[in-house]
Amino acid sequence: MASIIDSRIFGDIFSDAKMRAVWSDENRTAKYLDIERALAKVQGRLGIIPQEAADEIVKNCNIEMIDWAQLKAKTEQIGYPIIAVVNQINANCRDKLGEYCHWGATTQDITDTATVLQMREGLALVEADLKAISDSLADLSRTYRDTPIIGRSNLQQAIPITFGFKMASILAGIERHRERLEQLKPRVFMGEFGGAAGTLASIEKGAMETQAGLMAELGLACPPIAWHTVRDTIAEVGAFLALVGGSLGKIAMDVKLMMQTEVAEVFEPYAPGRGSSSTMPQKRNPISCLYIHANISVARQHAAALMDAMVADHERSTGPWEIEWVSLPEIFCLMSGALKQTKFVLAGLEVDTVQMRRNINMTHGLVMSEAVMMGLGPFIGREYAHDLVYELCRDALKQQRPLVEILAEHPEINAHVSRAQLDAFCDPANYLGQAGVMVDQVLALRRA
Repeated sequence: MASIIDSRIFGDIFSDAKMRAVWSDENRTAKYLDIERALAKVQGRLGIIPQEAADEIVKNCNIEMIDWAQLKAKTEQIGYPIIAVVNQINANCRDKLGEYCHWGATTQDITDTATVLQMREGLALVEADLKAISDSLADLSRTYRDTPIIGRSNLQQAIPITFGFKMASILAGIERHRERLEQLKPRVFMGEFGGAAGTLASIEKGAMETQAGLMAELGLACPPIAWHTVRDTIAEVGAFLALVGGSLGKIAMDVKLMMQTEVAEVFEPYAPGRGSSSTMPQKRNPISCLYIHANISVARQHAAALMDAMVADHERSTGPWEIEWVSLPEIFCLMSGALKQTKFVLAGLEVDTVQMRRNINMTHGLVMSEAVMMGLGPFIGREYAHDLVYELCRDALKQQRPLVEILAEHPEINAHVSRAQLDAFCDPANYLGQAGVMVDQVLALRRA
């Protein structure tokens, strides 16, 4: 095993079979053939090459006719696979009609356009996964819209929120990713056909018509100018996937923390033996979350490498281009694994609302100190109320008594508010702010 993605043991944990197929040698080579076929078809129609030649080339652009051993050997000899593919098409054509294959094109035209076609397929899988994740988060947001849970700041208990609010805040980020994906498509799904240095000098007549026809055949946008060494669109896809990874990592981080024994508010879906320890039978370790974290971390480094690949020399570069060959498939495959694991976690997330309430209550009301401060503010001033409640919180901790009892005994407080009012201040259900409204807003703005 040279790569975890291709491992017979780990491959389907760290990646997804459909995404691996997108970036396989077979699919990449099939894309080369698709482009050469479309190019011949268009140039035959325009009279740039003989129609007889176009028909013969189209017939022989067939993945079943590829000699893989020969393709490998030729690629190692030349350094690029395109010439090796064209050689095989030419050899399979009768009467030297294959000489018209690849007319006016250059290796990078075919390679870049194939990469765009692969990215289109890969991003379609990402889009479907984001939709599934959005669906699960929407269900959780809706179901637990009004379910109190403690909010945490610097890993300390802060004030109550709702579990629906927690899920909806993540959902909002996923929805922004879905919007970003729609926005980048017109920029990224753009083919390449410029010839040697991008000027299409090799086609005397009908060059722009060939380019337009080729892109129409492939369903891609027509480039206004060659982008052989202007690689922002490739880097943008890597950056987009890295951003998605950050959001998946946020989900994994929170689930890991909430699975801790001392917290125990949510759990990854249960399956017999999943997450067990070889030595500690009681353990229920997070599993999917660990793989999500690992995948997104490596994918992020590959995204940075794509930024390096942008620093290309002149009109055809001396090396940075090949960085993409290594990093882009890895990003897509690793992110497919992270997306798959996230879908699994969210679709079957086990939620313990009783434990959530128990954790809110564990400080005996201290987490309601802000609510008390704001309730007392109109009577004794907010700043003074802050300092007073701060001291009374310390007293409650020292005496190991509920905060409401300490508050009720203080003369400056009971002179202004009743015990019933203090009980209301200290009720978590009364201090959820606009959580429900915000959940509703996110759900209303969600894409179908």
